[in-house]
Amino acid sequence: MRRAWILPILLALCGSAVATGLVLEENTGAATALLLVFLVSAGVHSPLLFPKSIGALEAQRRSAVDGRPVVFWRPGCTYCIRLRIRLGRSARQLYRVNIWRDPAGAAAVRTANAGNETVPTVVVAGRPHTDPDPEWAREQLSPAV
Repeated sequence: MRRAWILPILLALCGSAVATGLVLEENTGAATALLLVFLVSAGVHSPLLFPKSIGALEAQRRSAVDGRPVVFWRPGCTYCIRLRIRLGRSARQLYRVNIWRDPAGAAAVRTANAGNETVPTVVVAGRPHTDPDPEWAREQLSPAV
């Protein structure tokens, strides 16, 4: 888990250092804007945006039981971030698999995408959908969940 925080912490520290240098040069407007960019980038790459992932085999097992979709993703993927943000709170109903941490998940994505690790790949009822529209993905969520 500590590894997941390395990049966000480095981004925040670098942004703070650059902003401090700009403040010392009395350029507070640029310092504020740059610090904001670094902090947003740190937040996007942090585990806060993509909370706890599980293994592909466990996600597929759970999905078979309750019918929830499985999303295969990787850190830093802008399309994964777009899907997560557009789904909002309803994204909690999905099972998430980080393909960089789970070899079985990466293999499942390669199988679904002709050998490519294209994410996000959403599996609904055993059928993979690569980079689906967020509205379509929201429609796949069970209202009872």
